[in-house]
Order: sequence, then structure tokens, then C-alpha cells
Amino acid sequence: MSGHGDLGIEAHGVARSFGPAQALRGLDITVPYGQVTALVGPNGAGKTTLLLILATLLAPDMGTVRIAGHDALTEPGRARDALGWMPDTFGVYDQLTVDEYLAFFADAYGLPKAERPRRLRALLSLVHLDDRLGQPVHALSRGQKQRLGLARALVHHPRVLLLDELASGLDPRSRIELRDLLRSLAADGVAVLVSSHILSELEEIADRVVLVDHGVTVGDHAMADITGAAARVRWRIRSLDPGLLAEALTRALDGRTGLEPVSDLPGGAEAGPFTEAEAAGLLAELVAADVPVTGLAPAGSALESAYLAMTDTRR
Repeated sequence: MSGHGDLGIEAHGVARSFGPAQALRGLDITVPYGQVTALVGPNGAGKTTLLLILATLLAPDMGTVRIAGHDALTEPGRARDALGWMPDTFGVYDQLTVDEYLAFFADAYGLPKAERPRRLRALLSLVHLDDRLGQPVHALSRGQKQRLGLARALVHHPRVLLLDELASGLDPRSRIELRDLLRSLAADGVAVLVSSHILSELEEIADRVVLVDHGVTVGDHAMADITGAAARVRWRIRSLDPGLLAEALTRALDGRTGLEPVSDLPGGAEAGPFTEAEAAGLLAELVAADVPVTGLAPAGSALESAYLAMTDTRR
């Protein structure tokens, strides 16, 4: 196992109950510096409870938690100095302007006064809110408030960043900018942990994925291992002759094991799961059978398929 110097977050055996309900049942997670780690799980899996514990806002019933090498239970102040926290929903001070809002948190974190003007301008530029300088916070849209909250989380140069459903409320362009920003932060050595239900976007952001369900870790993988050429997903096939396609698919897939039922689609069908090589082989068979195929593409996210497969037996 990597030492503390390699890990921004290291948590083992974390458990937490709320009365008779067990939110976490001995969950383990590590988040290395210089990488984006995705935290994935269904509603009720324990993700938010875990993030609150990592943010030192909730104490676990048992287990160990280290943030940037500091024990989050015995040294919560030092852990907080090292981390930036962005919850799913958060309050803003509507009576303040955008720059006053960030200045308030810069003061709370003890940022040197000489550094503040430059730092605040850089943050507003980073989250594309520099044109909102001097405007009241209550005039911002939900997506703009999300970006302001991210700037707030970054105000003190944290080495560890916790993000809960950050993409919520963001338009497509803002999501692309967010992806680029998180990759840039990871390249600078920050340990980033992001929780989201938008799995297709996590594929483009994350280096690693930790899957949780029923309060425990059910998978910990490099994203490349899940989404690479060996990943098995369903594929959509379009044809000028759907009837001929259906007949050819029946022949091509006869006797194969591990496949889900073929689904009929307007102008085509959906079949699999296949690896990229298997899908290419199927395409060759269909073309050889004179099926006029006009399109072949993955039906969904490889991460979605992996997640469903890993959690299906736990339902």
C-alpha cells in the first residue's frame, strides 16, 4: 500500500449509523495526489455521509481517516486547512457581492492580505466569473453560484478537493470547462474526489473510480481498465433493412453465451455486451451477410455498464 505521502485521502473501515440505519459499514477509500477519483453509487449508498466525514463535518462511529497526512479525528483543523469542500447544496450570502463573498472566505482561511486581490481575480477568471465582479451574489444563476462555490473551495490553495455533484445546474459549456479545470488541478498535484450521477462525464474526467453500494466499497479500478478496448458494453446497430438485420443478428448470435436479449430499435437493434473487437467482428459478419449497416456505436457509457454489473447482485 502507498504511504501517506502519496495519498491525499486515506480512509479505512469507516462506519456510521443514524439510529438503526447503517449509512456506512466499514468503507475503504484512497485518493492519490495528482489524480481525479470518481465516487460512484446509487442514492442511499453512503456517498454524502462519506464526504461529510472526509470534510471533518461528521464523525465516524469507527474507522480511520487521514486528509493530507493528518488524522481527521484528532487533527481536524490541520485537515481542514488542506482541503477544499464543495457540497451538493450550499448557502450563499446574498447581501454580498461576488468579490466580497470570496474575500470573506479568504479572510476566514487567513490568506495574507497582500495576496488577496490577485488571488480573487485569478479565481474569478478560473471559473469564468470575472465579468461578475462587483455584482450581488443573488443576481447569479444556479450554475454561476455553483462556479462561485468552486472558487470558494479553492481560495486557500487546497491540496485535497472534495466535490459533491458539482455539475448539477451547469450548462454544457460550463461542464466542459469544469472537466478541463479538474484535469488541470490534478496535473498540479491536487487530490480530487468527485461524486456525480452523470457517469458518462466522469469517464472523461476521472483517472480512477471507486464504486460504493450499501455503505461499502464494491469496486476500485483505474478508469482505463473499465473504459478501454476490453470493456464490454451494448452496441446500437442501424440498417436500411431492419428485418434483414434482425435475421442476420439471430444467426450471428446463436449459441453465444453471456449476451443480453437483443432489443429492437427504430431502424435497427441493440445487442451485446461486446468488446470493441467483438463488435468489429459482428459488423464484419453482418456486412458479409449483405446487411446494409449504416451505423454501429456503443449504446451507453462503459462506466455505466460496469457499475450496473458490479452492483446488480447487491440489490
